[in-house]
Amino acid sequence: MGWQDKLTNQDAGQAGGVRMQYGALCWRTATEGLEVLLITSRDTGRWIIPKGWPMPGLSPEAAAAQEAWEEAGVAGTVNPVCLGRYGYQKILAVSAQVPCAVAVYGLQVTDLADNFPEVAERRRQWFASDAAALMVNEPDLGGLIAGFVPPASGRAAPIAGE
Repeated sequence: MGWQDKLTNQDAGQAGGVRMQYGALCWRTATEGLEVLLITSRDTGRWIIPKGWPMPGLSPEAAAAQEAWEEAGVAGTVNPVCLGRYGYQKILAVSAQVPCAVAVYGLQVTDLADNFPEVAERRRQWFASDAAALMVNEPDLGGLIAGFVPPASGRAAPIAGE
């Protein structure tokens, strides 16, 4: 049974069930074409997208935009349409992990801050979308990145602290 089946068959909050997270596919257009911003994970340093747990009072896409701010210093326009989902195993401790499903939302980057909450804990780097798709460890995320086509429009991301 895959993570998609577990998500539909178990309550996301139930112990042992798949936990939901929200992620931001941060992108921009450059002279060479579409670029995707990847960040490093805090524990292993692998390339990932900003993502995190649901936040009370925020829609899924707003939570994804908030994570993009906290983890990458990104501001921009988030689209409310989910691009897709991918699964991974979140390591909670040496002997504990939980399966997670991440709903991904596109976020067109308009500004990158020099100071943001996790600036000392992560690196960030722009990659051509085809290269970014190969840089991530999760095949389903790589597929989302490789198949991403920027939307015609979105809506402004919430401003941190408001």
